[in-house]
Amino acid sequence: MADVFDDYVLADAWDEMFERPGVPRPAYEPLFAALQPLAAGDLAFRAEQLGRVYTDRGVTFAYAGEERPFPLDLVPRLISAAEWDVIHRGVAQRVRALEAFLADVYGAGEVFADEVVPRRLVTSCGGFIREAHGLEPPNGVRIHVGGIDLVRDEVGAFRVLEDNVRVPSGISYVIENRKAMTQVFPGVFAEHRVHPVDDYPRRLLGALRNAAPSGVRDPNVVVLTPGTYNAAYFEHALLARLMGVELVEGRDLICSGNRVRMRTTQGERPVHVVYRRIDDDFLDPLHSRPDSVLGCPGIVNAARAGTVTIADAVGNGVADDKLLYTYVPELIRYYLAEEPVIDNVETYRLDDVDTVEWVAEHVADLVVKPVDGSGGKGIVIGHLSDEATHVATAAAIRANPRGWIAQRPVALSTSPTLIGDRLVPRHIDLRPFAVNDGNGIWVVPGGLTRVALPEGALVVNSSQGGGSKDTWVLANDSGGATHLGESATPVLGATPFSGPVPDRDVGPRYAAQQQQEQ
Repeated sequence: MADVFDDYVLADAWDEMFERPGVPRPAYEPLFAALQPLAAGDLAFRAEQLGRVYTDRGVTFAYAGEERPFPLDLVPRLISAAEWDVIHRGVAQRVRALEAFLADVYGAGEVFADEVVPRRLVTSCGGFIREAHGLEPPNGVRIHVGGIDLVRDEVGAFRVLEDNVRVPSGISYVIENRKAMTQVFPGVFAEHRVHPVDDYPRRLLGALRNAAPSGVRDPNVVVLTPGTYNAAYFEHALLARLMGVELVEGRDLICSGNRVRMRTTQGERPVHVVYRRIDDDFLDPLHSRPDSVLGCPGIVNAARAGTVTIADAVGNGVADDKLLYTYVPELIRYYLAEEPVIDNVETYRLDDVDTVEWVAEHVADLVVKPVDGSGGKGIVIGHLSDEATHVATAAAIRANPRGWIAQRPVALSTSPTLIGDRLVPRHIDLRPFAVNDGNGIWVVPGGLTRVALPEGALVVNSSQGGGSKDTWVLANDSGGATHLGESATPVLGATPFSGPVPDRDVGPRYAAQQQQEQ
């Protein structure tokens, strides 16, 4: 019988499954043994089953103006226990540092006084919301849900690609991918001890309830969606259903007297926590775009009055700015007195004339990104772009250096992916999701592995036609025989990194806080 991996040729990148041709990495050995005997027809049949499962369940994503089943690949992505330990510590550490930064930016501003981050960087950021200054969340949490995008570089090291602490999407596909894979590949799944992901809705609801205004014992939580035409509407509806809360649009909410209420068939009901899936620009027409009909007029004033909590907090976008990303390692040292667990990708700040000119002249050799971009839009990958794009990008950089960063190209790791009836290497990334309930940070054991489906492509975003893989976090590094049940799910909290303490002053507010915690 032919081996489905016979024609699999390793790409010029770290391969997740194979150490070298035909030799799987230890964590992948049981999966390799299960897939190897399958014929191309078997793979095609199971791929059709996956598509049918997603169609039946309505698991869709809007792409190019069309609702279509979200592409899920047959071959899961495996992460060993040792690798996951690094990931969850690194993600939790990053969220803690960004939490401290946001509290500082909209509060005392010590990070500016200590010259760690230039004030002009923040004030020139489109995500900085002046109206959020002094707005203190009830339990101090601004990042209730964070999605930190990771890639693995050419030597197998994880690196942070970007931070998403406004309205990160994709967790619904993590949950649905797992359900589909257990139906289509029950035998393969049973060969591994895999941490479950279905605890996420309970964790999220707990974090949202913990964020309720002071004195509210039984808070009403709602999920605020832009509506059915939003690309991630499926996710909004799924999370509301799994948490057992109402899914609302802006027209369902009214605000008067600095209190938010929801229209129902039994009259108006108070709302205490709004898990919003709407950008700041559209959330409150009294403070942002006056023509927005997606949000609720007055909701920001209600949050300032302490009668409602908005999750994630208004103004978090300043921490998503890709120029601020270059400062996060320093923010970790400044606020936490720790070394970063996971490094950034090497990045150039365009903050002086010489660097601007050098980057403009070397666009063909770099990856250039707009600092306010999302969904892969606006990214120029030099070696995959033509001369006209290089010239236009260089002109844009010279005209607005603050609007861009440049990074060295990273050959994202690859994973076997079914294209047609063949398994071929395709580039992938990983978005772990962190939930902060005010008592600790929990990282769902898995995350969304996204796949760039065209050959050689490096942009994995769903909005750019990418697909996904189920992400299996193994309970140990030796494989195992059975799937971990829900009762065996460990709490993967914010375990401190015990690296060297940098020899530098830490802001007095946070130094005092650390002393108290110790």
